[in-house]
Amino acid sequence: MAFNSVSAVQDRVPVLNAIVSVYDKTGLGSLVEVMLRHCPGLHFFSTGGTYDFLAGKLGSRAGIHLVRMEDYTGQPAMKGGLVKTLDWKVYLGLLAESGDEAHAQDIERTGSTPFDMVIGNLYPFSEVSGKGGSLESVRQHIDIGGPCMLRAAAKNFLRVASVCHPGQYAWLAEVLVAGRGCTTLTDRAKLAAEVFKRQSEYEAAIATYLGTIVTTTLAASYKLD
Repeated sequence: MAFNSVSAVQDRVPVLNAIVSVYDKTGLGSLVEVMLRHCPGLHFFSTGGTYDFLAGKLGSRAGIHLVRMEDYTGQPAMKGGLVKTLDWKVYLGLLAESGDEAHAQDIERTGSTPFDMVIGNLYPFSEVSGKGGSLESVRQHIDIGGPCMLRAAAKNFLRVASVCHPGQYAWLAEVLVAGRGCTTLTDRAKLAAEVFKRQSEYEAAIATYLGTIVTTTLAASYKLD
């Protein structure tokens, strides 16, 4: 398999299409208002509870600025929300590289949207496991879609901004105001670094927990057929 090699990128990328799918909605409303003021033509693509939150925040503006992810992908969410964003059109829109004619043709052929930003955060695995919840409740807090989207966005920091924690929102608002709705390559690389840092900590916590239960509570947690 031959890897693509990118030699030239656009420094300032306007935020026109943003995926928003968060567990922790702290500060999201304020960030959304800043984005609407400084990112002309902005569309949010969202799922589940985040979609409902944004719809309530946007009110009459929702019809203009908000897209339900299942309407975009053409696929309803799996029962329990297990699969909502793991879709070709989502990842094509995140990983397509600027200036690549084949990628542009894939975007056009599938009617996909090139995304400029992902705003996400992960299920609180360490918080739930640290409180001594049941194995099944802890297992349900192993996030799949959130890490995948953030990782894809972070890999393609040449074009896509990956925002992984509410603590970044104030800084991001300043970036968008100063940049007139755009992020720079430096901004996106900084965001990507934080994604991989936080995800490595997240994965380490899961590995530690699973390694512990193998020798303690695993057999007692489920009825084995």
